[in-house]
Amino acid sequence: MEILRVENLTKIYGKDTTKVIALDNVSFSVEKGEFVAIVGASGSGKSTLLHLLGGVDRPTSGKVYIDGKDIYDFNDDKLAIFRRRQVGLIYQFYNLIPILNVEENITLPLSLDNREVDQKALDEMLKLLGLQNRRTHLPNELSGGQQQRTSIGRALITNPTIILADEPTGNLDSKSSDEIVALLKKSNKELKQTIIMITHNMEIAKCADRILKIEDGRIVEEV
Repeated sequence: MEILRVENLTKIYGKDTTKVIALDNVSFSVEKGEFVAIVGASGSGKSTLLHLLGGVDRPTSGKVYIDGKDIYDFNDDKLAIFRRRQVGLIYQFYNLIPILNVEENITLPLSLDNREVDQKALDEMLKLLGLQNRRTHLPNELSGGQQQRTSIGRALITNPTIILADEPTGNLDSKSSDEIVALLKKSNKELKQTIIMITHNMEIAKCADRILKIEDGRIVEEV
């Protein structure tokens, strides 16, 4: 079943002599439960694409459908609610709240939405993340890998329609990177989570079901 459809997505910054085409008429689709990697060099447009998929930015033209809904039909308030409930975002730089512990950081999206925390589900999430013994630790008491696992838990806790990961291993050493990739694969296989991950590292991309290569704002190859 198709969970994401992108149609003729274009993003242009500036105009005239300062005009930059960050994305140029991009179209593709993703099936529910699929793990897709988008690979490209710095400046290729992959981060711009991910931000548009997640409703963080709006396109110059084109459509993004998530679970059959055109997300850019929403006004800003409705889009923010949709993003919080249906899209899990994982960034290179964890973006954890320094005064909140692991458990509080993971459950933050639920708190912002005034939703009750299912303690059993939280315990299972902490076990999946390997953070059972770190649940009351603050971010500055964690390793880089543990901080990234916390941010993954925050993205997963709402059981979103889709997970978008922006260079999730880019700030980690090789051992921690391997752990994060393994965790994403486990989330994909065991939780049936749909994941789109951008990376410049082809070896990391090979863990995905499908690889899209982007250059100069265009999808140039599918592997």
